[in-house]
Amino acid sequence: MTPNLSAVFYLLSGILFILALRGLSSPESSRQGNYFGIAGMAIAIIVTFLSINNFGNGFIYVLAFLLIGGSIGAFIAFRIPMTAMPELVAGFHSLVGLAAVFVAIAAFLKPGAFNLGNVGNIKLASLIEMSLGAAIGAITFSGSIIAFLKLRGIMSGSPITFKGQHIINLFLGLGIIFLIYYLCKTQSSNIFWSIVLISFLVGVLLIIPIGGADMPVVISMLNSYSGWAAAGIGFTLENTALIITGALVGSSGAILSYIMCKGMNRSFFNVILGGWGATDQSSTLQTKEQKPVKSGNAEDAAFLMKNASSVIIVPGYGMAVAQAQHALREMVDSLKKNGVKVSYAIHPVAGRMPGHMNVLLAEANVPYDEVFELEEINNDFANCDVAYVIGANDVTNPVAKSDPQSPIYGMPILDVEKSKSVLFVKRSLSPGYAGIDNDLFYRDNTLMLFADAKKMTEEIVKSL
Repeated sequence: MTPNLSAVFYLLSGILFILALRGLSSPESSRQGNYFGIAGMAIAIIVTFLSINNFGNGFIYVLAFLLIGGSIGAFIAFRIPMTAMPELVAGFHSLVGLAAVFVAIAAFLKPGAFNLGNVGNIKLASLIEMSLGAAIGAITFSGSIIAFLKLRGIMSGSPITFKGQHIINLFLGLGIIFLIYYLCKTQSSNIFWSIVLISFLVGVLLIIPIGGADMPVVISMLNSYSGWAAAGIGFTLENTALIITGALVGSSGAILSYIMCKGMNRSFFNVILGGWGATDQSSTLQTKEQKPVKSGNAEDAAFLMKNASSVIIVPGYGMAVAQAQHALREMVDSLKKNGVKVSYAIHPVAGRMPGHMNVLLAEANVPYDEVFELEEINNDFANCDVAYVIGANDVTNPVAKSDPQSPIYGMPILDVEKSKSVLFVKRSLSPGYAGIDNDLFYRDNTLMLFADAKKMTEEIVKSL
């Protein structure tokens, strides 16, 4: 395939990726967005194959690994539950970063194969591009692994901090820049490997001080890093599709991170620099006091909701774990038959990643016009008869507005405590992912429903 024709198809692929991002911005068009993304990637892969001359026997190996990797990815995607989607995304981000590192290593060791010059005499621009791609890719890989471990519960979700941590990060970051400059002058393999190893270390140090409450922002931030790593390698390989795709992913991930930081009242630069200025969550964990708690059962909940004029449902990670979205939809249908107005309130960081709750509700065929974001519905809680909180903890915690020492202080929350009655479905009084007690449990207008979210919702349906 001629270079001009390849460029045209790569441009088409880029347009499809833009349409994919546009489609993924809304649950209503997300399926169509996925189709655009699949089509764009298929075109990019086919054109890349057709553009390579003198492939030789290597074609068989590339095709074999493509089929193996694609089969593994498809198997994981089919088997993974929605509750594990955040760590899956973190895991896939790590693979993108690692791929960028491998391509940079291959280009540095065999520059002639990429038309970049010879060993020890690589083009200056290509050397800068591959070293930046390797550095960002290594940071993305190790950072995503830490995020995966935290989301999976293998590593504590609390911030891991030590004295002088940010100063060390600063020196390591400056060290990477200096080494890239020195690499361009000497083209020493030892310098190149030092850049890769230090970048792996920086990825770990950037993510460990970030607490569980900020983990959704970390997911989108690492998504951005993986895009910039791909774009850097795209310049090295002179591959238009990689450059376009990497730039799209990098910029959209950065914009999403900024929007989420704004929604959580977090500093964007604090998060991307590894929790700079964050409160040490380990020192602010609250000791749970023996406060009086009112608990009820399904009959009590059904009575309150059946006699209400309006009910607002607040879904959270507990609903995802219990897979209670279908039972919840059945409960809402029963309430509507009794003339009750029902709405859903979604916090920007409900669950463990952006859009987590929207996807689950769409899975249960919940009408889109009944689902509202925090800014659209928060004022309605004051006029609401019943708020049904199903597994949402940190995003409803009033201490975000009252306790300056809390790790979630300043984060906008859903004002469920303003409702006449709050029904809080939870297995126990255990703290949420941020590791702090929820003051809402002990309010006079709160009735705790201690049970599995799906089982409790099904029992309420029977009582209705």
